[in-house]
Amino acid sequence: MDTWVARGHPLPPTAQVIIICRMSKPASPSANQVVEYSNFTSVVTGEGDWIPAGFPLPDGGFWQYREPDAVVIVQDGFLRVAAVPYTRGHDKIQFLDNAKHMYFSTRTFACPDGGTITFSIDLAATIIDGAPGDLYDGFVSFNVLDFSTGAALDFFVGNETIATVYGKLPFPGVPIVDPAHGPRHFCLFEEIRDASAPGQLHHFEITYDSAADRVTFSVDAKQVRQYSNVPFKLGPCTLALGLMSEKDIAPGKGSVSCHGQGAIGKWGNIRITTAAHS
Repeated sequence: MDTWVARGHPLPPTAQVIIICRMSKPASPSANQVVEYSNFTSVVTGEGDWIPAGFPLPDGGFWQYREPDAVVIVQDGFLRVAAVPYTRGHDKIQFLDNAKHMYFSTRTFACPDGGTITFSIDLAATIIDGAPGDLYDGFVSFNVLDFSTGAALDFFVGNETIATVYGKLPFPGVPIVDPAHGPRHFCLFEEIRDASAPGQLHHFEITYDSAADRVTFSVDAKQVRQYSNVPFKLGPCTLALGLMSEKDIAPGKGSVSCHGQGAIGKWGNIRITTAAHS
C-alpha cells in the first residue's frame, strides 16, 4: 500500500492539501467544543475549508472526483451541486469508480480521549433518471472518514431511501491491523425504505462514543441505528460531501456505473460537537 502514499510523487495542489489524514490540518480534539463548518466559498475559490476530493494512483498519477460539467452554487449557507448526467468512472478500482463528484474538508476532527464527537448536517438529494428502487444507482452522501484506521461512517440519501454506512475500509496508506473480533475490513449498509422524497431536507447526526466503543446514527432527531463493540478507536476524521453511485465493476467489462443518471445534492449547517465523558 505504500505505493499509494503521496511521498515522493509530485501531485496537483489539491492533492497536496489532503489525501491521508496526517497530511491535513488537524482541529484541536479539546472537549466541549462546537465547530461550525459550512463556509463553502472554497469550492469555487480553491482556498478555504473544502477542496476537490481524490486519491493518488499506484502509477504516481492522481484521480480526482470531479464531474467536468457539474453546476456548483453556494447560497444562503448551503452548497448545491448538480451533476447530470454522471460521466466519470474507473474500470479497475472500485472506490475510485464510486464517487463521481466529491469534496474533502481541509481540516480533520478528532474525538477527545474517552469522550464523544458528533457530526451533524442538513442534506437533501434529488436523483435524476436513476434506476427505480435502487439507491446505489445514484445518491448524495455525507461521509466521515478516518484515514488512520480506515473507519467510514456515512449517510447515503436517494429519492426515497436513506442508508447508514458503518465500515472499516482498506483506504490507501492505512496500516493493516487484525482486530480482536470480526473481519479486518468490512462495510455494513442498512437501508431505510420510504424515508425521504426528492429534494426533501433532513437533519443527520453521527455520534461516536470513545469510552463505550459505540456509534449512533440519527435522522431528524430520531435514532435509526446503533452499533456497539466498535473495533477501532476513531482517529482524526476528514469530512466528505459527495455525489455517488455504488455499482460493482463488471469483470471483463469495467465500470457500469454511468447510464445517463445524475444527482443534485444540497448540504449545509455542518456542525462538529465534542464533549468530555461525564
